[in-house]
Amino acid sequence: MKKIGYCVVGLGIGQDHLAAAAKNPNVDYLAVCDIDENRLEKVKAKYSDLICYTSFDEMLKDPKIDIVSICLPSGMHADFAVKALDAGKNVLCEKPIDISVEKALTIEEARIRSGKKVGVIFQIRNNPIIREAKKALDEGRFGKIILGNFAVKWYRDQPYYDAGGWRGTWAMDGGGSLMNQAVHTVDIMQWFMGDVESVQGIYTVANHNIETEDLTSSVIRFKNGATATFVSTTCCNPSRGTFMQVYGADGCFEITGETFDAWKPAGVTPEEEKAMIEKYAHGNTAAIASTPGLVLGHASQVNDMIDAVINDRDPQVGPLEAIKAVRIINAVYESSRTGKVIYFD
Repeated sequence: MKKIGYCVVGLGIGQDHLAAAAKNPNVDYLAVCDIDENRLEKVKAKYSDLICYTSFDEMLKDPKIDIVSICLPSGMHADFAVKALDAGKNVLCEKPIDISVEKALTIEEARIRSGKKVGVIFQIRNNPIIREAKKALDEGRFGKIILGNFAVKWYRDQPYYDAGGWRGTWAMDGGGSLMNQAVHTVDIMQWFMGDVESVQGIYTVANHNIETEDLTSSVIRFKNGATATFVSTTCCNPSRGTFMQVYGADGCFEITGETFDAWKPAGVTPEEEKAMIEKYAHGNTAAIASTPGLVLGHASQVNDMIDAVINDRDPQVGPLEAIKAVRIINAVYESSRTGKVIYFD
């Protein structure tokens, strides 16, 4: 089997990518690239035979590198991903794929032009409880979907935004609570509910000294006739978590974090609902403990990307799928600025 050379660019969240690649038995060449030499020294102490670069352009010349993980500030994703693709590298890009649909589409264009593979990090899709809900939705077990309620009620203090200089800026973060923290839940919402027809939303800076928002509220209409509400904030002190609730004509489910509050597909008995709730009562930790070989989080998609390159298949989440969340988020911002409903094609 082909062995992979893997490089991680950016050693913030990139350290999770690095740890996953280092554990994958099909990776035999490991490199990192970061302009902060102190970060490079720290990771080099953890991994033997790690190749370190401070120059992205020099790294791209390394013929042993097959896959590049782009783990930079969000507004830099497309620029660096396109350069990597044009240099003949496959790319795994952190969420969001970029901060605008236009820039994100340049990644898709480069993917087609280069013939290389692009994956985008949306690791929440692999959580067992999310898979369970998605499977039941695809099977039609809740009937016609009518309503969704989604909320990300988190807390971030001011030092969080002050660190690094790019968080909470339009140019590099592309938004605040919605683009950075809630993008995963926006992705799950559209994955559960379907293609979007229109978005109406508002945003505000409620309790931070930042350019971008720390609170949004929106109403999303879907082409299948369903409606969802979505709230995001980093002002909820203490954090209360993530909530996903979907209601159909024949049943519903309610998720808080990694657990079910309700599981009511058509025809379910009280005993069956209790068993499903108990199955996921302890979230991902219990799922990993009870399922040998189960890998979640960033590692699940790093491993998927490596397998996609080895076996010449598409990665789990490609650019066109990842762009959907960015389009919804930017529609919320546009709606708030203009006071208009934003209609999708």
